[in-house]
Amino acid sequence: MKAEIIAIGSELLTPFKLDTNSLYLTEQLERLGIPVVQKTVVGDDHERLKAAFAEALKRSDLVIGIGGLGPTQDDRTREAVADLLKRKLHRNQEVVAAMEERFRARGRQMSEVNLRQAMVPAGADWLPNPNGTAPGLWLKTKEERIVLLLPGPPPELKPMFEEHALPRLRPRAPRQALVTKVLKTVGLPESEVEQRIAPLYREVTNPETTLLASPGQVEIHLRARGSEAGEALRRAEELAERLEQALGEAVFARGPETLEQVVGLYLMMRGATLAVAESCTGGLVAERLTNVSGSSHYFLGGVVCYSGKLKSKVVGVSDALLKRKGEVSVEVAESLAKKIRRRTGAVLGLGVTGIAGPTGGSPDKPVGTVFISLADAHRVKSEKHRFLGDRERIRWQAAQAALDLVRRKLLK
Repeated sequence: MKAEIIAIGSELLTPFKLDTNSLYLTEQLERLGIPVVQKTVVGDDHERLKAAFAEALKRSDLVIGIGGLGPTQDDRTREAVADLLKRKLHRNQEVVAAMEERFRARGRQMSEVNLRQAMVPAGADWLPNPNGTAPGLWLKTKEERIVLLLPGPPPELKPMFEEHALPRLRPRAPRQALVTKVLKTVGLPESEVEQRIAPLYREVTNPETTLLASPGQVEIHLRARGSEAGEALRRAEELAERLEQALGEAVFARGPETLEQVVGLYLMMRGATLAVAESCTGGLVAERLTNVSGSSHYFLGGVVCYSGKLKSKVVGVSDALLKRKGEVSVEVAESLAKKIRRRTGAVLGLGVTGIAGPTGGSPDKPVGTVFISLADAHRVKSEKHRFLGDRERIRWQAAQAALDLVRRKLLK
């Protein structure tokens, strides 16, 4: 059984609205062993919607449409699907009664326009929506393919899918399990990750292996199938073990954990505390650390010392050093790390300074140059990086490298 998802709405074709529903549905379907083979985004156009559903039904056994079930004239999903399947729409009085009760419970009068949402194609089952006015629709075609239409708002879609669609899909799902494993790496470019692990997964078709790169991080997704969950999990775990051996300490997580969560866990395990002095990252390291619940146990705080004056007056970097070496230098990064550690009493002090751009670079220190230092009571470890990209990308990569420096220190 194969599935396709069609996300509907002209707003999804703009830069201002992101489709997150399809991610949720893909996860739910994979748990059933139903792979999603294609996703499509279509605007609120009757003919384009018809064409999208027609093509999807040629390829897949289950087609899920998201959105376009509202009361206004630009909500055209039910009409397009009914037209495609040559089903007449009729007003379902049970749906009308459910909508009227919802409005009555809120002390409001239902508008006439809402009656459009009670139009149900012949032969379709409607799915209750206690969190909104648009019912879902479950249709079966002559070829025994399934069309599932769900409302767009996530607070309506998720409960409807779990309470009313899942029980219908489970008996139809293939007798196989699908398990996904994720390895997250830091500090290696995608090309090097691929070079290290390609010989291990290239000839393996189960699990399927996919690499996803983002600034400062590469994820390896393994999707394994088996006749039961235990078999699929074993396949995924076996390959994951081999890939992790090839990648070494570059792997920082084997699940949903973020780098800052992993760093926090290691700090807790070691009974260590951390303080930071940041310049070019503008507090991003501290923000990421404090996004983790319970971080007050190990993160003492930080200083955003963007100017040379604050580096000197607040953190304690000497004016002579700043003048002699420049604010963006390994010596200043090391001084930031050592001084913030001493001033806060932290076990570890982290210093970050660099040029995030797009201006401020020079031939000796181009945009993207970042120095990161980590100090304990005995020594200081420093790194020089040259990150590429825009200002936001450079700052994120710098924060990623800074957190990874702490992680690798705590691994030892």
